[in-house]
Amino acid sequence: MSVQTIRNVFSVETGYRLSDDQIVNHFPNHYELTRKDLMVKNIKRYRKELEKEGSPLAEKDESGKYLYLDFVPVTYMLPADYNLFVEEFRKSPSSTWIMKPCGKAQGKGIFLINKLSQIKKWSRDSKTSSFLTQSTKEAYVISLYINNPLLIGGRKFDLRLYVLVSTYRPLRCYMYKLGFCRFCTVKYTPSTSELDNMFVHLTNVAIQKHGEDYNHIHGGKWTVHNLRLYLESTRGKEVASRLFDEIHWIIVQSLKAVAPVMNNDKHCFECYGYDIIIDDKLKPWLIEVNASPSLTSSTANDRILKYNLINDTLNIAVPNGEIPDCKWNKSPPKEVLGNYEVLYDEELAQGDGADRELRSRPGQSLGPRGGRSRDSGRTVLTTWK
Repeated sequence: MSVQTIRNVFSVETGYRLSDDQIVNHFPNHYELTRKDLMVKNIKRYRKELEKEGSPLAEKDESGKYLYLDFVPVTYMLPADYNLFVEEFRKSPSSTWIMKPCGKAQGKGIFLINKLSQIKKWSRDSKTSSFLTQSTKEAYVISLYINNPLLIGGRKFDLRLYVLVSTYRPLRCYMYKLGFCRFCTVKYTPSTSELDNMFVHLTNVAIQKHGEDYNHIHGGKWTVHNLRLYLESTRGKEVASRLFDEIHWIIVQSLKAVAPVMNNDKHCFECYGYDIIIDDKLKPWLIEVNASPSLTSSTANDRILKYNLINDTLNIAVPNGEIPDCKWNKSPPKEVLGNYEVLYDEELAQGDGADRELRSRPGQSLGPRGGRSRDSGRTVLTTWK
């Protein structure tokens, strides 16, 4: 089902009831994770709750930054948080910010700004004058732009990773091994004169494919496996492993952040497209999560990948190709996982006591961030895996 159909099926007005042999590919309120504004709101709430509980995961450094939960760029909702944003903007007036409409995809409506006057102009120009209407249709998020991305061959790229959630309570999620990098077609420059050039800044294929340097054979894509090999050879194996552990960590934390508010309907599963950007300090940032990652193909390799992705996803959602039954325990045998691997299984983790007692592994970071803790030889917490 498309997200629109899901909304109709689960709406109170239609009164539709799914039967036990019907399984659908979205959770009813998936937007808690996949709308840019709601994802940030839920992650902020999750941090505050952990802080209240005195959880070591919510530990902060001297400057008040989260050591382990600082994985989304500073973000505000517009128009609601306009005054808060202005306050933050004035602290570092040389920063660049990126504006995105909350409910759109494929790079539509996105632009970069580095002056307050540009926002004022935008609010005047936006046809519906969204500063007045407060309508969610025209709600925007504004985030601090990661202007020091890791570059390969001088180009900016991001990661598209596929994550399958079969149930939120208990949380059970899988990572697809065949994610890929999406490269920009034009070399990156932080120069303010290029702020309007989306071929420099936005990795969306929907945008890059219109660039004159777009390559239709490889589509500006590189497998995650190749990225890992590249990082291992240029930065070392340990650094590459730590980076991927941290990426897995932020994905699990983002899912834990929305699990309490997600309508965990037994008829649902969902395959998300996670977008991650790595900065030049090799810190991964969660940019957004897509409810309907593109399943169309831009290259021959892409077609094979998406075909296998759909096949492997269905094998986990509906094991053995049997008639679906929403009452089954959603624990498929290892043999059917295909290119998926278990990322986190809450039941297993609690069985191991991993969630209750924070086990420490000296000198080995499995997840939580914090360059400081690594260098100072402190033990690093692991709460998952």
